[in-house]
Amino acid sequence: MKHKSREVRQQLLCLLADGDFHSGETLAQTLNLSRTAIAGHINQLIDWGLDVFKVKGKGYKLNRPLKLLDTETITGAFCNKPYADISVLQVIESTNTELKNTDRVRANGDTVLAEIQTAGRGRHGRQWLAPVGGSLTFSMYWRFNDGYQGMAGLSLLVGIAICRALRDCGVEEARLKWPNDVYLYGKKLAGVLIEVEGQIGAPADCIIGIGLNVMVPAHEYDVGQPHTDLSQVLGPDVDRNEVAARIIEQLWTLLPDFSQRGFEPYIEEWQHLDWFADRTVVIKTGDKRISGINRGIDASGALLLETADGITRFHGGEVSLRAN
Repeated sequence: MKHKSREVRQQLLCLLADGDFHSGETLAQTLNLSRTAIAGHINQLIDWGLDVFKVKGKGYKLNRPLKLLDTETITGAFCNKPYADISVLQVIESTNTELKNTDRVRANGDTVLAEIQTAGRGRHGRQWLAPVGGSLTFSMYWRFNDGYQGMAGLSLLVGIAICRALRDCGVEEARLKWPNDVYLYGKKLAGVLIEVEGQIGAPADCIIGIGLNVMVPAHEYDVGQPHTDLSQVLGPDVDRNEVAARIIEQLWTLLPDFSQRGFEPYIEEWQHLDWFADRTVVIKTGDKRISGINRGIDASGALLLETADGITRFHGGEVSLRAN
């Protein structure tokens, strides 16, 4: 039943994407459902962030047409032959969960994108919610044969890949905030969530999740900190398929090299992009708040914080960073 409901909502999303009016009767006939059932499914889509309104006598209509994510369009935008499998799913719990729970054999670079994540998560388990068509959310699989030690600095490398891709799209000012965020003009633009499966001393299976704001009105969505979106730079007609293709290709380029050489070759590039470089910051870890000057990162991806006691290294986990 759950799977059937997801299929219906995916079909409704595709039908409504043209931005035209669709009567409840026509939708019901197309999907072989009652008008009451159609109304219930549309209400659920609205709860998940789809901007739908209803006009008596005309039916349902989106606030604006949506150019949905599409596998063929994304792969057609690649500069080179696809490295791995690309899948677009309209309505799923989360792209990370979809990649983790798949029954098929995963290969390095396999990627899942979604229009609607009903259980999307950010760092520290926070819910990730954005307007439908207003964000780019996807996850990529990668196996590190050297295990956890081969992943040191991974989230920082992903940040570099996103910044490189955004430059290719015309966004020159994207910067990084240690350890998981991409900033634009001092506000959050994108975040990275990495989940790992594996035992110490064995290969590690990694899911790299990315959420990027494309058109997310700041006054309507609270993500816990000031945020911005690509439409502020590229205008309202941002091609999410093009942006997805650029980021995926950058990851496909960087991850094989990173797997072989580690993060050290990328330190200088990351520090050049560091939004908080040489500024006084506060790090929160547990109940502690530690203030110091951000002096960059080391080869393991640890943050170097200068305090009265000298340089202290901070790794990922429950560490957050804020300007002082």
